[in-house]
Amino acid sequence: MPRDRSRSPWVQLAADDLEAAHLLMDEGLYHLACFHAQQAAEKILKAFLVARRQASPREHHLGALLRQVHRAGLKRSGLEPACRILDQYYIPTRYPDAVVGSLPKGLPSRRHAAEAIQLATEIFESIRARYW
Repeated sequence: MPRDRSRSPWVQLAADDLEAAHLLMDEGLYHLACFHAQQAAEKILKAFLVARRQASPREHHLGALLRQVHRAGLKRSGLEPACRILDQYYIPTRYPDAVVGSLPKGLPSRRHAAEAIQLATEIFESIRARYW
């Protein structure tokens, strides 16, 4: 995605994370693709909040961020299931000593990365299409 300087910095960083997720998946780094997909979703949700003149929360849990986004004016979005799936990739994909069992069977596979990217793209497009 080309950089669009007219965008909110949060929106641009979310787009950059989505692009990174695609590139990492192409290189077989599935766990990192999943992490960047989660980051894209986190940043687009924060972009919504910042655009509504709210402080960027120091929150990383997508479910909690989505609840804040709903309170800030986003009508029911149906994004809760996507947030639940992506939330599982925030910590275990980055730390080898993460809570045992936090991912079903070890590091994510190509299938997990593809799903994570698809879900993050849905969240990104759902928020962006309505508000930017």
